Amino acid sequence: MTLNQTAYAKINLALHVRERRDDGYHVLETLFAFVDAGDTLMAKIADQDSLQTFGPFAQAIDNPMDNLVARALATLPRPLGLAVTLEKNLPVAAGLGGGSADAGAIFRMVEELHGLPDDWQTRAAKLGADVPSCVRSQMAIGLGTGIELTDVENDMRGTPVLLVNPSVPLATGPVFKAWDQVDRGPLPTGSARQITLEGRNDLAAPALAQCPEIGEVLEALGSTDAWLARMSGSGATCFALFETVEHRDAAEAQIKQSHPQWWQLGGKLR
Repeated sequence: MTLNQTAYAKINLALHVRERRDDGYHVLETLFAFVDAGDTLMAKIADQDSLQTFGPFAQAIDNPMDNLVARALATLPRPLGLAVTLEKNLPVAAGLGGGSADAGAIFRMVEELHGLPDDWQTRAAKLGADVPSCVRSQMAIGLGTGIELTDVENDMRGTPVLLVNPSVPLATGPVFKAWDQVDRGPLPTGSARQITLEGRNDLAAPALAQCPEIGEVLEALGSTDAWLARMSGSGATCFALFETVEHRDAAEAQIKQSHPQWWQLGGKLR
């Protein structure tokens, strides 16, 4: 039996940082969304867990048995092991939740085989604040540190989206640490499109200060027919939303010609 899962790229359509807690974590209000493309995982039943990686960003995983896939395997009870092959298509340290998405795919594989334990959300949250949302891989509002999920009216399903990264890794921790601690207000209410249009990303300024290339990406996306361009998460990946696939594809071709060194991924919102 072979299991196959896509680790869907996660983006934050809006990300409001409300305060820094005493334990160093931040109180967030965010709108999670997922693109219908990302890393791919295949697994077969085995005597013990194993992980092999390949793909354009496999070299960024220093120790395959100490990443989120291995940790997800270790946290879930199973009678048998899984031999996992991971095709790493998403850049690392890019604001796309790549490792969290990989872990989420493992949870879905185990669910398909045996079902998940009742406390799967607690187990997922211990791996990272994005992991519970990546297990579901459905549009949702994330509160607290991002692990408290609530449903939202998804009137953006199928929206063409283009992800662009300037091929510069950007660690999450320093960006959060550089946030100016100014509470600029809560996440808007309404449908996903309303929240996206009226929302913002409070980490954009500190990320730009550490990675000026983000500004170049946003400028390039702003010169296309996108109806919105914004940074995702803590950067450095940015996304652009389009009314038609043709507009998205034209933007992708335009940016590929002007900035061939940048990483791009086109898809649709789930």
